[in-house]
Amino acid sequence: MEGYNVKNGEMNSKVVYFPGLNGLRAIAAIAVVISHITLSLKDFNLSPYIFGSFKDGQPIGLLLAGYGVSIFFVLSGFLITYLLQTEKDLHPIDIKKFYFRRILRIWPLYYLYLMLSIGCIIYFKLYFNIKALFLYIFYAANVPFILGKGLPFLVHYWSLGVEEQFYLFWPWFNKKINKLITPIIVMIILLAGTKVALHFLYPNSLFELAIHVTRFHCMMIGGLGALLYKNNNKLFLQIVDNKFSQFICWIIMLLIAINRFHAFSVIDDEIISVVALFLIVGQIQVKNRLINLELGIFNFLGKISYGIYVTHLLLIFLFSKLLMGLDTELHYKYFIVYFSILSATIIVSYISYTYFESWFLKLKEKFAVIHSSATKL
Repeated sequence: MEGYNVKNGEMNSKVVYFPGLNGLRAIAAIAVVISHITLSLKDFNLSPYIFGSFKDGQPIGLLLAGYGVSIFFVLSGFLITYLLQTEKDLHPIDIKKFYFRRILRIWPLYYLYLMLSIGCIIYFKLYFNIKALFLYIFYAANVPFILGKGLPFLVHYWSLGVEEQFYLFWPWFNKKINKLITPIIVMIILLAGTKVALHFLYPNSLFELAIHVTRFHCMMIGGLGALLYKNNNKLFLQIVDNKFSQFICWIIMLLIAINRFHAFSVIDDEIISVVALFLIVGQIQVKNRLINLELGIFNFLGKISYGIYVTHLLLIFLFSKLLMGLDTELHYKYFIVYFSILSATIIVSYISYTYFESWFLKLKEKFAVIHSSATKL
């Protein structure tokens, strides 16, 4: 079965490829690593307050890292929905093949890193909750995260658990419901509205935190955008794909990057999700994008971004053991810590992608109905 090559809103009989999206992946992934390095600086005998502190005295990492997960969610929702709807145009969605593709993309590195992390936890005699481990094994890492019982080196797995849980029902929605736009809008409003209501009626409740962490509606924002884009909705494209909208979105991204963005804390992630959707469409449409993310370094980092996200926490810990006693001037030590961990993470992720993940990606193509590519062919 031939797929489609999407460039400037056009399709031909090759492979689905959206320009510029690797750049967004790269930005989000590197921001996460920098933020987690910052929050771990005390393990290097350095001050973690270089970006300031919150009102409760906790150090601030990069706010872009926290919002980076929402960007990942929107990207996933957009791409998965677009591919499912393109497949549906040809014939009924093959749910079994969908799950085989997801398993082959996510599970191998997920479980390899999980085993390596547990090995390091045991070797360094770190405490971990054996009950929580079972939740990580079965892609429910968001549960211990919500309860504040995440495992060392694995706290960030909460987002992977959320994505896998989203995939449990999303392909079925796409297969069974023909007019999906209205139900998606209703679900987004219900989830976001419930979160806002809980924030004011029962602030800091477990249920509010669960909706905030699970964030299905952020992926649905991406899915909604995919449907409107695929259907060439003129109003949507007029609002999203113009230089003014793109300028505002990049200003917001800049404010996030320098830790100066704050609109309305309870819905900041939802705002960023809409911003991410605007930037996705702006990159794909090309003509009105103000910053071109279709560059070699962005494509490279975006291609290996899954490995960057998965492996970085363990590398931060290992480098803390290696560099803690480093005797050098303070500003040099900051540079060495950031540079060495970022470099090691990129190298490890490249090796993982080239010599481990790629084998499963080739196998994944056997289950592809609509072929897609993370890089330009």
